[in-house]
Parts: sequence; C-alpha cells; structure tokens
Amino acid sequence: MYDVIVSGAGPAGSKCAEVIAKAGYKVALIEKDINWRKPCGGAVGAGTIEKYYPQLKQLNPIIVNNISMYSADYHKIEYTWKNTDSIVMDRLELDNLLRNIAVESGAKLFNENVSYDFILKNDKKIGIKTKSPSGTKEYYGKIIVIADGMSSKLALKSGLRTKWKTTDLGIAKCAILKGKNKLEKNRGYIYFRPYKGYGWIFPIDENRFNIGCGTFEEDNLKYNLNQIYEEFVNDPHIKKYFPESNYQEIWKGSYPLSAIGVLEKSLFDDNIMIIGDAAGFVSPISGEGLLPSIISGQIAAETAINALKSNNISKQTLKAYKRHPDIKNIIMNFKLKYSLVKFFFGNNGEKINKIFKLAAKDINFKNQTFDMFLFSVPPSKEFFSKLYNSDL
Repeated sequence: MYDVIVSGAGPAGSKCAEVIAKAGYKVALIEKDINWRKPCGGAVGAGTIEKYYPQLKQLNPIIVNNISMYSADYHKIEYTWKNTDSIVMDRLELDNLLRNIAVESGAKLFNENVSYDFILKNDKKIGIKTKSPSGTKEYYGKIIVIADGMSSKLALKSGLRTKWKTTDLGIAKCAILKGKNKLEKNRGYIYFRPYKGYGWIFPIDENRFNIGCGTFEEDNLKYNLNQIYEEFVNDPHIKKYFPESNYQEIWKGSYPLSAIGVLEKSLFDDNIMIIGDAAGFVSPISGEGLLPSIISGQIAAETAINALKSNNISKQTLKAYKRHPDIKNIIMNFKLKYSLVKFFFGNNGEKINKIFKLAAKDINFKNQTFDMFLFSVPPSKEFFSKLYNSDL
C-alpha cells in the first residue's frame, strides 16, 4: 500500500512525486516508458529553473534570451529578455533528469507500466491497474494523482473529463535534427502561419536544433499536419539557416495538446487529482506547458501531504488544490489567453501581419505584442485603437 500513486512520470508527475516523497510518504511513480520523448519545442523558462530546478544550471546549457517572431508575410520583430535566461533541452534528457530527482527523493519508479483502470472496493478507488511486459499489475494507494498526459485512460475512467474534441486541441509535429546551421545559438525563432498556428526553430546546442509547427482548434480539420510540416521545413525563409543538403534526424514525432486551457471543473474528486497535460495545463496561443504543469504537480503534492496529515482524503479536502492562488492564477491567465486567440489569429494571418507592421514602427506597440504572446498581459485600449484605426 502506497500513500500516493502518481500515474505518469513527466514533469508534472515527477515534481509531485518528488515533493511527497521528500515529506516522508511512500510514493509509487508509474511510467509507461522512460525512453519516450514528448514531442515539443523543449523550451525551459527562467521561472522553471530559478524556482523549481536550479540543477539545470549545472548542465551548462546554451542560454536563450532573444526571440525573433515573424508574421505570416514575414515581417519580423525581435525581443530580448533582461536579467532572465531561458534554455532549450531535448525533452528526453529533461524528463529523465526530473524523474531521477524524484527517485533520489524517495519515490519508487515502476517503468513499462501503462495505467488503464482503477481498482474499486465498495465503489471507492483504492488503486490502479497497469499493463506491463510481465502482465497485469495492481498498485494500491490512498491518493491517486493522474499525470499521464493527453491520452490518459485514467482521466476518462475517473469520470472527471470526457475525450478531447479535435477542436479543443493543438496538434503539432516536430523533429530534433543535427548538423551545421546558421542559427544564433541564444535566439529562438517563431513563425506565425496563414492559419491558426505557428512554427518554431529552437537551437539546443552547437549542432542540434528543434524544428516544428502545428495548428489548433478548427484549423486542425482544415490542414494536413504532415503537409504543413513539410512546407514549413522546406520554406526558403527557413532553409536559409541550413546550408547542408542532409541533416541527421535524431528524432521526429507529433502530438496533441490542450488549446483551451485548464479543465477547471475536472481537477479533483475523492482521493483523486489530475495534473499537467491531462488536466489542460497548457497555455493557449503559445502552447507552453512545462512551467504550469510543474506548478500543478507542486500544488497537488502539497494538497496530498495536508490530506494525509489530517487523514482526510475526501473531495472536500482535495479542493484546496484548485483553490490554491497559484492554480487560480494559471486558470485566469489561460482564460485571458484563450480570449485573445481569435483576435491574434484572425483573418488568415492578416491581423498578425498588421500587428507586426505596426510593432516595427512603434516600440510601445511592439512591447505590448510580446507581452500579449509571451506573458499573457492584455493589450491596452490604445493598442486596439491604433490597430483598428491604422490604414496599414
């Protein structure tokens, strides 16, 4: 019998397991495959490093503190972070590091276990069932934390949420390639497209880089992901950075992510909490999910510890997870971003084109554009007035 079962050992699950294990409780950390790499850009923000994982500094990664953003018609604006440094990592390396920290803190890792159902007793969920190479296994625990991503079977079996609709998702494809390139190593590159979506290039080190693109919401139904990926990587504006004819493909994958924010009505029940991607802790517009997922794991862990201390694992006790100020701030932030999606991506890229043209001429307008995309700061009335009254 474990105090807590955490199903899913990505960043959210690993942080949750780490915090609970450090508090002296018995934690089972269930993972389908420690060699699986989540397809994403791999950007790690300064907030993640400074507050949660200062160990990342010891890896001596390339610091990314500049970004170039391009509109659908390739108008460029640039931004530089001051006093904060971000990095880009291969997610296989990152996830294994965070997972190892959880194990070193006392969590017991069970690899090659796919969670697929709950163990019930008197209509109460007392554990989970997994499929492994050696057959079906059962794990019993007082509290169950669901952290196994967008395709989580437990999230559906819990009754806390239904299957995702295609129009609720972002769908992206990316690859990690290796070879000589002309990328600035301290710069990320974002390319908005003439559809609801964008592409990116993030340097990982001197020779490796992450490149990808995707769509979201109704445009998932209008565009073929493989086709727009090939069009993006072969676009002359992209290929100018890559002088070689062939690049070593280290890895390639595609993935869904929440495009609508946190499913706040589906975060907890008696002795159950959902965290990370499984609960929608992914930012609309930007698709950034690492930091909010880690925060969800941290707060769920603190909630579980308090519930165990009070010997009360009921829904009434676990609601403190959703009510925590950090979780409430994330939910509010994501609602704001979601409300800006249609505004930001309107008219098949024409609105972004106009925004970038104005930003190139007006520093305050440019700063508000970056604040809106990167930091969820709502634009001012003056921003909208200038946008709608401009004859560009």
